[in-house]
Amino acid sequence: MSLVFAGVCSHAPGITGRTHMADPDDKTSFHTAFDDMRKELEASKPDALIVVGAEHFANFFMDNMPAYCIGMAEEYEGPIEDPEWLGIARTKAPGNPELSMRIIKRVLQEVDVAYAEEWKFDHGISVPLHFLTPRYDLDIIPININCQGPPLTPLHRAWAFGEALRKACDEVPERIAIIGTGGISHWPATPDSGKIDVDWDKEFLSQWTKCDKEAMLSYNDEEIWRDAGQGGFEIRTFIAISAATSGSSARVHYYRPIPIFAVGCTIGIVDLET
Repeated sequence: MSLVFAGVCSHAPGITGRTHMADPDDKTSFHTAFDDMRKELEASKPDALIVVGAEHFANFFMDNMPAYCIGMAEEYEGPIEDPEWLGIARTKAPGNPELSMRIIKRVLQEVDVAYAEEWKFDHGISVPLHFLTPRYDLDIIPININCQGPPLTPLHRAWAFGEALRKACDEVPERIAIIGTGGISHWPATPDSGKIDVDWDKEFLSQWTKCDKEAMLSYNDEEIWRDAGQGGFEIRTFIAISAATSGSSARVHYYRPIPIFAVGCTIGIVDLET
């Protein structure tokens, strides 16, 4: 069936954990944008949602850090963090191991990936699901791209992974939705937390909306670290979505720098070619 919905969004823990500290208009406008995304997602009537995220040392650490990992569990529990701190109650989301297996097998024809039959979601997946699947009634297939522990997968490989993922989606009969979730510029868990480079964000988002492969792959990690912080490495998830939807334009439905959330808060939706 191929893709029926695609987009990107931010996932910073402050989005849910610091709502009481945010300017009311910031909080309301961003949460409303997430609700708009949920409505478009639901209208596409997906059978499963693939979440391409960046895990934060909750399940994978330096003793075993896959470049790419796809979940293949019956169910997933999250958040792994303190629910009171994150502002999200701990719950379980359904998986679909049989569908995951088919997608993994097809992706392996193009890109080597790991898989996990046990996976606890951290905020990188729990925050988006909190807004996009509030009833936790949609099958979830989580994907992690290593954006934390160098050496990081090169940007052109993140693109290749997205292309492989699209081929896998094209070959299954189910209706598949896919979101990428990450930064953009942010400096989490550092003295610079709350810093946001708005110009950098807008430049990258402009390239993302046009699916400008050459421009997006022209970044290097030294420049990203300098200009967008270590959180900027998460552009890999946005790049993977661009590759999976190559040929389609996209729109930034919402962007606003919200320092108390520690990120340039973003909702982007791809206008899929049908």
